[in-house]
Amino acid sequence: MNTKSKNTAPQIQSQRMTGSEAVMHCLLAEGVDILYGYPGGAIMPIYDELYKYQDQIQHVLTRHEQGATHAAQGYARISGKVGVALATSGPGATNLITGIADAQIDSTPMVCITGQVASHLLGSDAFQETDIVGISTPVTKWNHQITKASEIPSVLAKAFYIAKSGRPGPVLIDITKDAQFEEFDFKYEKCKGIRSYIPVPKSEAGSVEKAAALINAAKKPMIIWGQGVVLGEAEFELQAVMEKAGIPAAWTILGASAIPTSHPLNIGMVGMHGNYAPNKLTNECDVLIAIGMRFDDRVTGDLSRYAKQAKIIHFEIDPAEVDKNVKTTVAVLGDAKTKLTELLPLLNKNEHPKWHQQFKDLYEIEYEKVIKKDLHPTKQGLTMGEVLKEINKQSNGNAAIVSDVGQHQMIACRYAQFNQTKSNITSGGLGTMGFALPAAIGAKMAAPDRDVVAIIGDGGYQMTIQELGTIFQTKVPVKIVVLNNDFLGMVRQWQELFFDRRYASTEIKNPDFVAIAKGYAIEAKKVSQRADLADAVAEMMAHKEAYFLEVSVEKEGNVFPMIPTGASVSEVRLE
Repeated sequence: MNTKSKNTAPQIQSQRMTGSEAVMHCLLAEGVDILYGYPGGAIMPIYDELYKYQDQIQHVLTRHEQGATHAAQGYARISGKVGVALATSGPGATNLITGIADAQIDSTPMVCITGQVASHLLGSDAFQETDIVGISTPVTKWNHQITKASEIPSVLAKAFYIAKSGRPGPVLIDITKDAQFEEFDFKYEKCKGIRSYIPVPKSEAGSVEKAAALINAAKKPMIIWGQGVVLGEAEFELQAVMEKAGIPAAWTILGASAIPTSHPLNIGMVGMHGNYAPNKLTNECDVLIAIGMRFDDRVTGDLSRYAKQAKIIHFEIDPAEVDKNVKTTVAVLGDAKTKLTELLPLLNKNEHPKWHQQFKDLYEIEYEKVIKKDLHPTKQGLTMGEVLKEINKQSNGNAAIVSDVGQHQMIACRYAQFNQTKSNITSGGLGTMGFALPAAIGAKMAAPDRDVVAIIGDGGYQMTIQELGTIFQTKVPVKIVVLNNDFLGMVRQWQELFFDRRYASTEIKNPDFVAIAKGYAIEAKKVSQRADLADAVAEMMAHKEAYFLEVSVEKEGNVFPMIPTGASVSEVRLE
């Protein structure tokens, strides 16, 4: 007879090892198979241990630590897993900060591990000592410095749990060099909860029912969804809500691709360069349902004139975002998937045909004044829009688009066709130029069976152009498209519209991008004529390895619609 209790937990055996070896065991326990990083003195013990595990964990040597964080972000955004970056102390650690800040504001799960000088040297201004914990505190979800090897298992378990749970974000763990060498008795348990940390808050009783009542009574309901839908894997539930209640739904740039672009209830993008109809009609809807978005200023324009006529329902996992910018009528706290599942059976079947017609009428105005000129230009110069149109055609809308920051980003978000979720990867809240090239590397490594196309401007491209070396070494087959207008285009557009065409420090003299790409053994081509575009894009998409395509586009093209700074969403301009 077996007398062993069914509830007896398995004993976790301890094993003697160094702190560095413990880091490897922790990463393997968390399912990490790719790291992005750059070695140095203070993290050398971990790299020495990593050398022994290279058949289990792939290390990708980026050419700059910022590139490591963006690659980890791209990996995380397309896979839904935690991205991991490594760096040494001092400048290695500080070079991570831009990517960490980007991940924090865009809710990207990432764990960064930095080496640090030996604990007895802390505070002595030792060589390459920097207080990275103090520096990173404002831009991390959590951070911690380890000075004893025995801390490594529990701290790293917490790091991965915090990074992924609730509203995701970046975590930084700083490990002193002596802790990496020190031996201890290792055992690992995954973190399943932390006292006082509540990743998914409880919603107020009856909040879902109140939201359903408002939606059922609405004559002009409108949904704006954000990245919370993607992070919460609530795409199916959102679509079901849209279809049952007949609600037109718009998206923020980080929410793009959660619902197929072609869906009849998908009415386009909101925000500064969003579509005309959803921006204008935000100030005419009677119920505005915000799902997994934070009412960023680029979405709302002038807050004092934003949706004042509407009752606001906010589905949100982070209580700090509720009522922060826009006062809600009903707040529904929790993860989007759970709460939309609860909402769906409470909704009445509806269609709202007259309300939908208003969106269609405004779309026709935008098409005639903006979209037709972007996608079917009659003038000689190539537009950014027609490049995206050709990529859509050649990829059948199945490519993952990784865009940098600037005019090309807005054009990519506006015109890329998405058939599946996690297909739009860009820097949203921080607006980090240089994001796309390394992020595309990470995205392609996470999704090797998908086409990954980086859309980059000539300015942002040169901020992380050194990551061509990473492509050269890893042979990762990303497609790189640089839309070259010889300007820092978005700033130039503002200078044209609001600074009397004083183009102060925005015209940029560029190198021979094709020659540089070929120097890294990457197949490359430049196109400046419309007649050559389709064949060039087809060649790029068919190429089995990395490919670089430079497209010379009109120098002074502008992105419209546009909501000027300080204006209401109702004051969106078409020209």
